[in-house]
Amino acid sequence: MNPAGHASPDAAGTLSGTLPSWLAPQATDPALLGQLRNGNGRCRLVVLDDDPTGMQTLYGIPVVLQWQQGEIRAALQQDWPAVYILTNSRSMDAATAAATVRDVMRRLVTAAQELGLQLRVVSRSDSTLRGHYPLETDVMAEELSDVHPVAGTLLVPAFIEGGRVTHGGVHYLIENGTPVPVGQTEYARDPAFPYRASSLPDWVEEKTGGRVPAAQVPVLPLHLLREGGPTAVAAWLQRLPVPFVAAADAVCQGDLEAIALGARLAEAAGVNVLFRTAASMVRALAGLEDCGPLPPARLTSARSRAGGLCVVGSFVSRSSEQLTQLLALPDVHATELDVGRILGGETAAEVTRVAAELNAQLGQGRHVVLYTSRQLHTGHSADRSLDIGRQVSTALTDAVRQLKVEPGFLIAKGGITSHNVALHGLNVHVAQVLGQALAGVPVWTLGPETPFPGLPYIVFPGNVGGPSSLVELFAALQAQRQATPDAP
Repeated sequence: MNPAGHASPDAAGTLSGTLPSWLAPQATDPALLGQLRNGNGRCRLVVLDDDPTGMQTLYGIPVVLQWQQGEIRAALQQDWPAVYILTNSRSMDAATAAATVRDVMRRLVTAAQELGLQLRVVSRSDSTLRGHYPLETDVMAEELSDVHPVAGTLLVPAFIEGGRVTHGGVHYLIENGTPVPVGQTEYARDPAFPYRASSLPDWVEEKTGGRVPAAQVPVLPLHLLREGGPTAVAAWLQRLPVPFVAAADAVCQGDLEAIALGARLAEAAGVNVLFRTAASMVRALAGLEDCGPLPPARLTSARSRAGGLCVVGSFVSRSSEQLTQLLALPDVHATELDVGRILGGETAAEVTRVAAELNAQLGQGRHVVLYTSRQLHTGHSADRSLDIGRQVSTALTDAVRQLKVEPGFLIAKGGITSHNVALHGLNVHVAQVLGQALAGVPVWTLGPETPFPGLPYIVFPGNVGGPSSLVELFAALQAQRQATPDAP
């Protein structure tokens, strides 16, 4: 199945099909990956993620959702390839996002100092350029200033598995085998995080309100990192005036690995880089190989005899396309959460109705799709639009919190939805990233603090997959349940 819906990653970790020559395959270098894995044992790679879908390329790492009771310190005590801290700040207004990131950073710095560890911190955000930039990287750099001073920020939004690439400083989304400048896609019209520019230097100028002019945002070109490798990348970074904001071309995983090792070499020379990236760059920084998708047997409950549950909250057009196909499957019970009732003050009654329906249908062994009505409600401002999204997501979460029946499998569609379902609906403190259900679709294992310990939790991003990706995954899980003894 192709992760972008049209162009497929090949074995070299790039994209193939009817594409420009600059997207030609470039193999990854196993020796380079080995150098990335064999880093300083007293250094921790820590990723602050503004959305729960950002573990899209990883496995064998913890993701911390609650950090008030020493969870960060406990995660740092083990030498994981990376530690994810989920801020979910993309769902917040700017002031709340800044306060949340500052709180996490202060706890992180304190824990690292107490444990005698160094930090390598990454800001993981959206591959289609939505989110609180430059607010988050500004706060992170400020909080690191006394312990790990940052020379500058490097923007690497390429997400290879999802068909997002950068070339000539322009960020693209691969659609129908054609690179489309991201400023021309629906994501640039996001009501909370709109923008116009596809060129990363122009985007920086736009998002900083002119504080950082485009002319002062250098771009690491593809030819330099491919011809010169990590050494050339390190030299390029060391030549930049401090403090800098820069961007990097990347069209395949091998490009990202060269950037990662180059940054490591620059760090050894005293140039500490704060990355603002998508998920593929984190896999490179952690030195992890591609492990491929997990088999359906790893994605279902070993205990439950109930039906599976898919919760769909995302309103992007791709999610709605996928939902339409999902609801057309036989033997699937559709449960619609009425957004109009939620916004009209009838939240409690609507949640009670939905929760009762979920428990009844799952308990009878039926597979259920819980989804929000598809009319998009936006506010008069970006903050009001975010607030509407929170209201709707909270209602979904409240319905999940009233589950009395463990689902045979569990999918959450959309970033804000999957975070709130995990944190508030399932009381997740720390989960483990098991791998991917599909390219770009992470799977967590729920911890002992949750009502369903060990249950795989599939976090399906709103903007990932082709029109049939969700229905194909759901159908595979249905088939797995039918083939499992004593399962429905």
